Formats: sequence, structure tokens, C-alpha cells
Amino acid sequence: MQPLTQLGYALARTLRDHLRPLIAFHLFFTLLASALLLPTTAWLMQALLAQLHRSVVTNNELVTLLFSPAGLLGMLVGIGLFFVVIYWQQAGMLQVAIRPRDNHYRLAFEALWLSIRRLPALSGLVVLQVGSHLILLTPFMVALAWLHGVWISGIDPYYLQRVKPPALWYFIACATPLLLLWMALAAKLYLRWLLALPLVALDQYSPWQALRRSVVLTRGWHRSIGVAVILVLALIIMLPLATTLLFDRLFTPLLWWLPEHTAVLVPAMLGYLTGYVLITLAITFIGIAVNALLSACLYLQLAHHEARPAPPPAAAHPGRLAWAVELGVLAFAALQAWWILTSFEIRDDVAIIAHRGSSMAAPENTLAALDQAIVDGSDAIEIDVRLTADNDVMLYHDRNMARLTGDQQEFGDLTREELERYDVGSWFGDLYEGEPIPGLDDALALVRGRADLMIEIKPLPGQGQALSNAVIRELEHETDARYRCWASADNPIEAYLQCGYPNAMQSMRIATMSPGLLPFIKQRAPELNVTLIAQLILPGTLDRSAFDALGLRHNRITSQEMRLAALYGYEVHAWTVNSRERMSTLIDLGVDAIITDYPKQLVALRNDRRALSDGALMLVKLRNWLRR
Repeated sequence: MQPLTQLGYALARTLRDHLRPLIAFHLFFTLLASALLLPTTAWLMQALLAQLHRSVVTNNELVTLLFSPAGLLGMLVGIGLFFVVIYWQQAGMLQVAIRPRDNHYRLAFEALWLSIRRLPALSGLVVLQVGSHLILLTPFMVALAWLHGVWISGIDPYYLQRVKPPALWYFIACATPLLLLWMALAAKLYLRWLLALPLVALDQYSPWQALRRSVVLTRGWHRSIGVAVILVLALIIMLPLATTLLFDRLFTPLLWWLPEHTAVLVPAMLGYLTGYVLITLAITFIGIAVNALLSACLYLQLAHHEARPAPPPAAAHPGRLAWAVELGVLAFAALQAWWILTSFEIRDDVAIIAHRGSSMAAPENTLAALDQAIVDGSDAIEIDVRLTADNDVMLYHDRNMARLTGDQQEFGDLTREELERYDVGSWFGDLYEGEPIPGLDDALALVRGRADLMIEIKPLPGQGQALSNAVIRELEHETDARYRCWASADNPIEAYLQCGYPNAMQSMRIATMSPGLLPFIKQRAPELNVTLIAQLILPGTLDRSAFDALGLRHNRITSQEMRLAALYGYEVHAWTVNSRERMSTLIDLGVDAIITDYPKQLVALRNDRRALSDGALMLVKLRNWLRR
């Protein structure tokens, strides 16, 4: 085989020679595949997720579903469809490269038709090739599951994440060699069968014959082919990252030099966004095309001893359709850029909710953390509450005492008097030694007239209504205390500063991860604001009129989620956000509140944005959009 430098040269020349018909095929294929497969994929996902019989699921429930019989079957079908589409697209591009014609767009249509005719064989190849990799993976997954059971199955996931006990490192140490061994075996199998796809697509081989022939053709070339594949993969991964970095570090700063006049700034930003969209589309195409052309070049070199695909005839031309299609792509990029630009709002704001208090400056869910959150400028404070053995409500996150105290006892088995003896501050630092677990009544008294609370309930199974009732009872008591405070105040201003809003039921908020509790809470206390906390929402299953706010993990918040919130009239709260860049991006998405461990940092960011001019704020929004 030729050296890698000559293979790179062959790839570059082939891409240049066949660029126009490859672009045409890519456009036609994308339109056809989207029209056929997107509805099918959406239906399959809805059918699979419907097996959960609920609208909001946790990550653990999702994993349980995926490893159930229905989940495994759905996952296999989904993987199969995904690879059939990939093989179909690659087969069409191989047809374009190997069968030059004088009309580029006629060639693209022919390649699309020929690849469709080979779909049954390509599907069979997916079953054999991808199925073999999955079978190879099975014993390693069984071994990993066994190791998980030995080391970490009984440990709370949050405890693993925050404390990282020795058992976690033992599990990682045992699992890493298994993963490396599987990767080595899978890579060897992949390289042996690398030419099966072009053999099926171009030489009419059956899937089984193609796999056997590929093994013969690649024998002795695994190392060289592996290097080529790794380099192409690195190119595919690095190109989008490099482009985003280039725009962020080079082109975006140039916009800051422009005068802040709409007549100058808006056209410049529109041109910037149009260029970015076009380059993004081009990079996606290049990654797909280079992968296909690598297979084409290797196939010709090893099977037919030819350096690269033949160039198209000298008289080849794009055809009349070319300009219309390519101008359509330009128009699409410009419209996309205009839509992005017009989605930016000049003025925006966000409420700051301290996660378990200022939990990076003081021990979480303690009075010290709540007081620090108020000092840091939080608008509200998120706390976690649980029910004690004697039906009192106290602030605590975990189900047992292990993470903060080292005691393995369950929180719900202990009374308030027993829980108040625990020290939940020493783990954070000597300054907080002796910090006790507070009751909800203590927290309400501390924040009275200073901040609001977002009270997330953490019930044991079957305990949701009891804990909700207990929290509502405490809020009713707090309301009575506030009215008494107002009655003793000299004037309304003093009363508000000392006592807060008189009706605590209207100023405080309760949060739950259980959609089933929402009707009960609303019936029990209609005036109470309720937040549904969710990690994953199954499409089309959630009654979005049943809550006042939706608390979503920050990486689940999209423009579509924000449109649904505007349609149904509820707020969106992002959790838990600790990066200044991510905070700024979420503000630009339009979230109503951000829950963070660093409220002081978010206060500073909000103040900085308020001090910007309209033009400077538009540029900040542009940069944040680029980083999404």
C-alpha cells in the first residue's frame, strides 16, 4: 500500500474531483432520509419510552428501562436503523466516487437510486457486522455488571459522585483493563472488515462474502489502515472544534471594534452568523465525505491496485439544477442566521436561587449556608427536606447519614432529637464544627423578611403526601407568625423588612420530582407555587398545566423547552449551574431562574450584564449562542 502521505494526497484529489456530485448526493440523501426516518425514529422512541408508564424519569429509571427486554429490543432496533442510514449514505458516496459521469447531478440521482437498491444487502451487512460487535461487547458488559455489583451497587449514586469513596476507585481500576481489552478487540475486528461495505455497495457481494473477502484483502495492512482511520477520525472530531474556537477567538472579537449602530452591527452579525452556518454545514459534509472516500481509496488500492478513483470526464458539468440547489443552501443559511439573530432579546433578567444555600461557602442545608446565601445576594434559597421518624420536617438531602457524618443509619429511622445531635459541619471545615441539622421551622425563621425558600421534598416511597402535608403545615405556622409580626410593627416598611410578605404560602415555593404529587399539593394549598424537578421528560406525556415552574437539569434546556414554557405559561428553572459561561448562556436562552452553588458569582454576572450597552449585550448573546 502507498505511504500515508500518498493516501492523504489521493483523498484530497478525490474530494476535489468529485466535490460537486458529492455535495448534490449529500443534499438529496439528507432530504430523503429526513423525510423517511425522522418520523420512524420518533415513533420508535415514543413506543419505547411509553413502557415506563410515566412522564418524568430519573437517569436510574432510564437505565433500568434500557436493560429490560423491551428496552434491549428497542435499543437494538434503534442501533440497527442508525447504522443502516450510515451504511446507506456511505454506499451512495462510494457510487459517486467510483462511477464518474459527465453530469454531476444526474450522477447524484443515480448513486441515490443504486444505494437504495442495495439497501437489503446493506441491512444484512449491518446485522452481521454491528451484531458481531455487540456480541463481542456482551461478555464485557456482564463482567462490568458483576464488578458493579461487587463494588458499588449498594452505594447511593450521589454519595459516589461527591465523596468518591475507595470502592469507586476499585471499580474503575478493575473495569479499565476490561474496557481497553474490548476496545482493542473491537478495533481489530473493525479493521478486518473495513472493506466489506464497498464490496457490498460496488461489487454486488453478499454480506457474508464481503466480510470474508475483506479479511483477505486487509491481511497484513491492519497497522497502516488503523493509522489512516485514526487520522481521519481525528480530523472529523477536530474540525468542528477548531472552527468554533476560530470564530470565538478570532472573528467574534473583531465585532467588538464595530460602532454600536444598528445599521452597522446588525448586518455584520448577520454576515457572521451566515458564514458560521455555512461553514458548519460544510464541515459536516466533509467529515462524512472523507470517511467514505477513505474506504473508496483503500478498496481500489487493495482490491484493484489503483491509486484512487478516476476523475470525472473533462466535459463534466454540474447541470442546470446545480445553481438552484446551491443557491437554496445559501438562502437556508441566511434565513437560519436571521432567525438566530432575531431570537436575541436586548434586555433580560434571571432570579438567583442558591443550591442548598451557598453550599460551596458553607455546609449544605445548614443555617450557616442559608445565611451566607442571603449575604451573597440570592433571591431565593433551595433546600432539601425529609420527614423524621417522629414526623417532623428537617433539612437534609441524602437518604442516609453516611456522606456527611460517616454514620450508615437511615435518616427516616431517627427522631428530630436524635438528628439534632449530629454534626454536619465538620466535614466542610473546622469553622463549622458542631453545625447541626436544622428544622424547616428554623430555616423559615432565619429567612423571614430576608429571602424566600424553594423547598424540595425528598420523601421515602409512599411518604410523598405525608411530607407535603407536613411542609404545608409548617408554612401555615410561618404565615401565622408573620401576621403576628406585622401586627406588632410600627409601619408597613418596617413590617416588610422584619417580617417579610405576610402570607408565606404565596411567597415560598415547594418542589418535587413526582408529577403524581402535583394535584395533591395544588388541592391542599392552591396558592402555593409548585415546581416540578425533572432530569428527563418523555415527549408528549407531561401535563404542563399542572405546575408553576419546571426545574430542568441545565443541559436539558433547549429553545423548544423555552417555547413550551411560553405556550403554557410556566417558569423554567435551570439546575445546578456553576460555570459563569453556562450561566450567561442560560440567561440568553430565557430561563427565569438559575439554581447554583455559587450565588455570589451569578450576582456578579447579572450586574455585569446590566451594565452593558445594548450593542455590547447583543455581542455577548452572539458569543453565548456560539458556545451552546
